[in-house]
Amino acid sequence: MGVWIAALAAVPGLARSQPEDLFYERTVMTAADARCGLFAPAIGAALAASTAQARGAALRAGRPEADLRALERTARAKVAAVSCASPDIALAAGRVKTAFSGFARITRLTYPGDVAPWLADREGRVSSWRLIQETRFGADRMAFGLAGRDAPAAALIAVGRFADGQEPYAARLLFRDTGRSSQAYLDRWGAGSTAGLPLDRRMPPRGALKAYAAQARSPAGEDLLPKGVKAGWAFRFPEAAQRELAGLDPREAVAVEFLFQGDVTRRAYVEVGDFAAGRAFLQMASR
Repeated sequence: MGVWIAALAAVPGLARSQPEDLFYERTVMTAADARCGLFAPAIGAALAASTAQARGAALRAGRPEADLRALERTARAKVAAVSCASPDIALAAGRVKTAFSGFARITRLTYPGDVAPWLADREGRVSSWRLIQETRFGADRMAFGLAGRDAPAAALIAVGRFADGQEPYAARLLFRDTGRSSQAYLDRWGAGSTAGLPLDRRMPPRGALKAYAAQARSPAGEDLLPKGVKAGWAFRFPEAAQRELAGLDPREAVAVEFLFQGDVTRRAYVEVGDFAAGRAFLQMASR
């Protein structure tokens, strides 16, 4: 019964545990939902987004990724050992339904990060951005994230705005190749909090990078540009890049390189942060 009492802390507003405890508790309920079909799709999606956010918080607080994987295995084993007809499951599921039913109706969220936040908007009444992080690199600026009128089907896009009016002919997205390295490259190698660690020191060396070239290039439309900004260049990346980005360690960084004539490259950094949680939040739009 103890696992289900602990899981009651998974609901918003009741959780006062350490980040890894929240991750464990929410993983318990996510696993129970997958096994027993406890929740309507909207509630399940809200719980999935919250679980991803708890995982990111635990990693940023310095909890080793291997420990979180072990917690996840423990949580799933606990669920597998309990009958779906258990009164404890029914009690815990009822608490989660009550709490997350309100969360499922939220349409806009901010996911704070060490360096920069992700802003999520499932309705997009003002622009086509559904999940966005903005950054400066030199005199230039970039908006990066998921954009599109249909939130669950939003594409991964980078919009560069260049102070000198130069036009990039291509762009590529660079991040850790998980097939070559199973853990994030951080100056501290996962030990302790990453708060204050610059994004360029969260990238692996060139030999451990994976690159995705942009599939499409076009002038950015008004729905992708800040109010008052007249011009920018939009680059769309493959769906596979979006999926891989969601699987990265939230403490690490990725980079977008804009390529110009004359063998000139300008690089902008993005904090992975709670990209996975924000992406899961967008999926609630289709539930």
